[in-house]
Amino acid sequence: MPAERIVHAPGKLVVLGEYAVLDGAPALVTAIHRGVGCAVSPALGFEVLTPGDDRFARAALQAVGAPLARYRFFDLDRPVVAGKPGFGGSAAAVVAAVIAGGGCGPEAFAIHRELQGGGSGVDVAASLAGGSLRFEAGESSAISPIRPAVVFSGASAATGPRLAAYRAWRGDRDAFLRRASELVEAFAADPVRALAGAACLLEGMARDAGIDYLTPALARIARLAAEHGGAAKPSGAGGGDCAVALFPDPEAEAAFLARCAGEGLPPIPVRVAPGAAWQPPDSAGAIRA
Repeated sequence: MPAERIVHAPGKLVVLGEYAVLDGAPALVTAIHRGVGCAVSPALGFEVLTPGDDRFARAALQAVGAPLARYRFFDLDRPVVAGKPGFGGSAAAVVAAVIAGGGCGPEAFAIHRELQGGGSGVDVAASLAGGSLRFEAGESSAISPIRPAVVFSGASAATGPRLAAYRAWRGDRDAFLRRASELVEAFAADPVRALAGAACLLEGMARDAGIDYLTPALARIARLAAEHGGAAKPSGAGGGDCAVALFPDPEAEAAFLARCAGEGLPPIPVRVAPGAAWQPPDSAGAIRA
C-alpha cells in the first residue's frame, strides 16, 4: 500500500422533494464539495480516526471487510461559521468508508439505511454519483447542474425527530406527494417559482404535522430572497441549518447574499462536486484536513 491514499466523498444539498422522497416521490439534489475525506495509510492494526462520532465510518468499514490500516476521516472544506451546517455528513462518511475499505460503492445504501434507521438514500446517491440528480424510489439520473445560493441560519437541528413526525403525520399524504412531484417536474421550466411553491408546500405540511420547520432565521432568509426577486427554502429536514435560494439573475443573487451577510446570516459558498473517488496523489495538499 502506498504511504497514504485519499478518498473524497461529497456532501449534498436537497433542492426539492425532502420528506416526500421518503414515500418514493422524486427529489432534486446536488452534490457539493463540502463532504468527507478519508486518508488511508499502512498500519499493523485497524485504526479509525474521526473528528467526531465514528459510528458511521467504523461500521461501514467493518461491513465491507476493510483491511488492516489507519483510516483517518476529515471534513472537506467545512465552512468556518458559528454552528455546524449539515450537508449529509453521515452519508458522505459511509460512502468514503465503503470506498476506502475496498467496497464498490452501492453497498453504502444499505449500510447507511441500517445505521440511520431508515431514509430514502438521496444523500448516498448524491455522494456516490456527484453532480445534480433527480432521485426517485431509489433510482437516480443526472440533470443539468443546479447551483443554488446557500445561507446558514445559525443553528443546526436533529433530523430524526422531524422525520419521525412526518412518518406519523395523518394529513392528506397523497395530495402532498402529488404536489411535491408536480413541483419537481416544473422545476426545469421555472426554478424560482418551483422553489417558492415547495417552500409553501413544506410549511403547510410541517404545521399540520407539528414539525418546527421554519425557524425565525430561515423565515428571514426566505423574506430577503423574495425581496430580491428570488425564492428560498430550508434544504433537507429543516428546523434550522441551511437555506437554498434561487434568483432570476446573478445581480439579484449577489445583492441577496450581501444583505444576508449584513444581517449576520452567513452565506456559504458551494460548488457542484463530482462523485466519490480516490484522489490523485498530488491533490493531497489541496484539502483541508
